[in-house]
Amino acid sequence: MSASRIVEVAELDLRFERRDWPFAEAEAERIAAHWRARRAAQPRLYNGRVLLLGRHAFETRADGAEVLRGAYFETDYAAFLAWRDFGFPDSQVSNGFSMAALVGSDGAFLLGEMAAHTASAGAIYFPAGTPDPGDVFAGRVDLTASATRELKEETGLETHEVAYGPAWTLVYAPPRIAAMKIMRLAAPAEAIKARVDAFLADDPDAELARMHVVRGPQDIDQQRSPRFIVDFLEYAFAQRSLG
Repeated sequence: MSASRIVEVAELDLRFERRDWPFAEAEAERIAAHWRARRAAQPRLYNGRVLLLGRHAFETRADGAEVLRGAYFETDYAAFLAWRDFGFPDSQVSNGFSMAALVGSDGAFLLGEMAAHTASAGAIYFPAGTPDPGDVFAGRVDLTASATRELKEETGLETHEVAYGPAWTLVYAPPRIAAMKIMRLAAPAEAIKARVDAFLADDPDAELARMHVVRGPQDIDQQRSPRFIVDFLEYAFAQRSLG
């Protein structure tokens, strides 16, 4: 996997196109066997429909701002998971997803720890999910809608409780492209953590086990946070020190 590149992007122009995925067709039997094994270990995994990013490119607008343009296609979660676990064998495809990068009123970031029954058990990152067909509107993939849906589902926080702008911070490391949407909250991080932890405790099927507060580089869990999360947080704190 390539090293991360941080790109500030003013716009995402992402379309949906209907097409087959050669990897899923060629590896159907292997994918099915892999899914059976994963389900045996984690019975609550669900084989829903997801969107993956195919062709894409950065472009510079007339005003000098960066734009990411690309096209998504639909597949099932079993194929996506196999592709990921097999080491991303189709290099023409990326997992392009959005994350709700939560920031309390005190400037601390809030990240969630994935629950034991999920495919990424124990990992610590922002509320997120692979986009799905419900994020397609008039032929376009809306990653803001995806991020706000995941925020509500995973934390119980409502859209009206967060403030965010149109821009994105992309942690670009194909085959993983994490689109970070900074979402600011009116309460300090510890208060939000207590509220979300209570929400999670009431839901036996919660995707998150607990929240973590990150106030500075010293609080980053280098072992359980994926590399792209570490890269984003280090970048964000460095930008603050420059400001």
